[in-house]
Amino acid sequence: MTSSWPNSDKSLPFSQQVIWLTGASSGIGEALVHALQAECRHLIISARNAEALQQLAENYNNVSIQVADITNASQMLAAAAAIKAQFGHIDTLIANAGTCEYVDVDHFDSALIWRVHETNFFGLINTVEAALPLLQESQRGYIAGMSSSVTWLAMPRAQAYGASKAAVRHFLECMQADLKHKGIDVGIISPGFVQTPLTDRNDFPMPGKIDAEKAADIIVHGLKKRQLEIRFPFLFTLILRVLGALPASLRLKITSAMARNNQQPETGDRHS
Repeated sequence: MTSSWPNSDKSLPFSQQVIWLTGASSGIGEALVHALQAECRHLIISARNAEALQQLAENYNNVSIQVADITNASQMLAAAAAIKAQFGHIDTLIANAGTCEYVDVDHFDSALIWRVHETNFFGLINTVEAALPLLQESQRGYIAGMSSSVTWLAMPRAQAYGASKAAVRHFLECMQADLKHKGIDVGIISPGFVQTPLTDRNDFPMPGKIDAEKAADIIVHGLKKRQLEIRFPFLFTLILRVLGALPASLRLKITSAMARNNQQPETGDRHS
């Protein structure tokens, strides 16, 4: 069972919280907007796409927008300053924004890995830096950052995405330790496959895939409990954690079997 933070009862009831959500314009973030607005006092949503944010916000009287690119530290600080001026604080930060690209080892591209890390890891760093002063003004702040279930088992082609999400996990676990005595709790969101515009581009089977609305419901449930980790779906993430605990030689046999066969067969055809 996933544990929750001790003394989390000192936090404001969820219905009274001001929440800041990044990556709100599509996918899990968009689904979270619809799920969260009915549960909290006020929801601030951020992304680069101002038009998409405005279309979401105009449906609700307790949702406002802060257009910002998480990879731009100055934009995130400016958004935080605007939130400070309007609300004085936030109670929960949901650092959801992210991206995914896959590595082809036959055409290795370090720029691809930099791009993914710039969004998934350094974008989260910029977000936390901007939000921390606002969280310190809360009765008991809570940070929930988006990692991934891929961090439990190193997968083929996931050198960029998996490494960035592993960095997110390690960073958030360090923050858990450093912020515990400062009245700010930190949770890690670790989803499996969720149907979003990002995963719609995947060209491989996605076992256990759920829709974004179901993912949002699970996340909100975990946020209310201020969980240390929100992982889903249960069976898929359990299997990955079990496989990840196997000896390295066995893990390699399993993951190498998943890798695409890039060898030219005798017929001259190439496997896709």
